[in-house]
Amino acid sequence: MLKNQNENVTKILVSQEEIEQITSRLAAQISKDYENDPRQVVLLIILKGSVPFAADLMRKLTIPVQLEFMKVSSYGASTKSSGEIKIHLDLNRNDLENLDIIIIEDIIDTGRTLNRLTQLLKNRNAHSVKTCTMLDKPSRREVDFTPDYVGVQIPDEFVVGFGLDYNEEYRSLPYVGVLDPKQYAHPNEL
Repeated sequence: MLKNQNENVTKILVSQEEIEQITSRLAAQISKDYENDPRQVVLLIILKGSVPFAADLMRKLTIPVQLEFMKVSSYGASTKSSGEIKIHLDLNRNDLENLDIIIIEDIIDTGRTLNRLTQLLKNRNAHSVKTCTMLDKPSRREVDFTPDYVGVQIPDEFVVGFGLDYNEEYRSLPYVGVLDPKQYAHPNEL
């Protein structure tokens, strides 16, 4: 199956080696920023696509962190964000005022999801909320949102791999690549 998935990728945007460099750079930056923080730092991992990135990132951190998870969706089986997010798994903690939360996301395009999550956590009185994304598509931004930590900016193309999916496929690719539009376009769009 992986062979077929590789064949459906038209080009590699971020190689395994580049992902290694990105996670090392971001872990060093986050570790430095929080090295003297007296509060608990929590990595809030957004399921499912962020898991590979979060795992690589946290193994390189030199500060103690706790892990929490949320599951939100805005794509479903589409290649474009619906503009609405649904919270499927929420963060349930009663100590948010003592936490410095870093939301870990695989990709930001419209910015709606992270903008909403950041505001939600601030409204719940989290001490601080920052965002860290592996991939950023600023050309797609629909709201005024700038992530605190960015791995790499990418062009406006539909990407898969390293956790990113199309209809739950391609997550296991060890790189980030552009999916061939033939894999998701309707026949009358080709």
